[in-house]
Amino acid sequence: MFRFDEGLKVYLHRDPVDFRYGMNSLSILVEQAMQLNPMDSSLYVFTNRRCDRIKILGWDHNGFCKPPT
Repeated sequence: MFRFDEGLKVYLHRDPVDFRYGMNSLSILVEQAMQLNPMDSSLYVFTNRRCDRIKILGWDHNGFCKPPT
C-alpha cells in the first residue's frame, strides 16, 4: 500500500511506454533512462502513447507493487 504524505516523491516518465512491459522492465527504465533508484520510496508513473492510461510502479519493503490499471 502506498502512503500519500508530504515525503512521497512521484516521478513521471515523459516518453510513452509499451504497456506490455512488466514490473522488471519498468524498473530497468527507471534505473537506466531516468537514472533513479527504483527501490526507493518514490512512485514512478508511466503513460501509454495516447496518454489515456497510466501504470504506477513503487517499491514496497518486500518487492515491487504495481496497482492494477
